[in-house]
Amino acid sequence: MSELNKEAIEVAGATVPFFTYTLGEDQVFEFDTSKCGPPDPMVNAMAGLKLLDSPNKKVVMINHKKPGGLISKIGENYDIEIEDLEDGRVKLTFSYKAGESEKANLADNTCG
Repeated sequence: MSELNKEAIEVAGATVPFFTYTLGEDQVFEFDTSKCGPPDPMVNAMAGLKLLDSPNKKVVMINHKKPGGLISKIGENYDIEIEDLEDGRVKLTFSYKAGESEKANLADNTCG
C-alpha cells in the first residue's frame, strides 16, 4: 500500500490538526482525537463534518473509543463505518448521506 499524500489543512473550530488526502475518487479529511478528553472528540468531529457537502468526501476520525455521544447525536445524518484498530483505537469513517447530512445540527458540539 502506498503512503498517502496527507496535507495539513485549517479547519474552523478544530482543536487538533486536520489532514486531507485523496483515496480513490474520494477526498478524505482526517483527524486524531485518541489522546484527547471530552469535549475535544465531539468538537473536532462537528468541525470536520461541516466539510462533508457531497458524496465524494469523507471524514475519518481516530479516537480512543467509539464516541457514543457523537453517534447518538448525528448517527442518522451520516453513513458511519466503525473499525477497531490493532492498537485499541477506533477509526470512524463518516460519509455524506443525501437528504440527511444537511439536517445535522453541527453547531451543537457539546456532549449530553
